[in-house]
Amino acid sequence: MQTPRSNIRHQQQGFTIVEVMVAAIILVLGISTSLTTVVYGMRAVDTARNSTLAAQIMQSEMENIRLLNWAQLTALPASGTVDISSVISSGSSSSLDTTLNNIISKFTCTRTISTPKTDMREITLTVSWNGQDGRSHSNNYITRYCKNGLYDFYYTAH
Repeated sequence: MQTPRSNIRHQQQGFTIVEVMVAAIILVLGISTSLTTVVYGMRAVDTARNSTLAAQIMQSEMENIRLLNWAQLTALPASGTVDISSVISSGSSSSLDTTLNNIISKFTCTRTISTPKTDMREITLTVSWNGQDGRSHSNNYITRYCKNGLYDFYYTAH
C-alpha cells in the first residue's frame, strides 16, 4: 500500500524560525553569563594576590620595626611613607627583582606612630593599591610596642 503525498510532507519536519531564535537567545545568555563569571573570578584572584603581597609588605616592614630599640623607635617621625622596594626587594640585579619592583610600584605604604599611653607606641601600617578594575583597596596592620615590655599586633583588611 502506498502512502499519499500529503502524508509525506507532514513527516518531514524541521525547526521553525521561532525555535531557532529561542535557542540562539538561550545560547547567548549562557555565554554572556560565563564571561561575566570569568571576569568576576579574575577580579577576585587579582584582589587576593594583591592582598597577599600587601600583607607581605606590612609584615616585612613590621619585622624591621621590631628590630629597633626603644630610642630608635621613638626617633621615627609620627607619620611617613615607607620605601617598599627597600622592604621587600633585594635590589635590581636579577630579573626577578626587576619584575617584583614593577609589581610593587602600584602599592603605597604609610606608617603612623601614636602614643596611647606613656612608654607605649601604637604603630599602624597601611598599604593601599588600585585593583585591576580600578577600585581602591587597603590593608592595615596595627601593633603596640612597649618600652621594656611585650607587644602584640592586629591585622585588618578594608
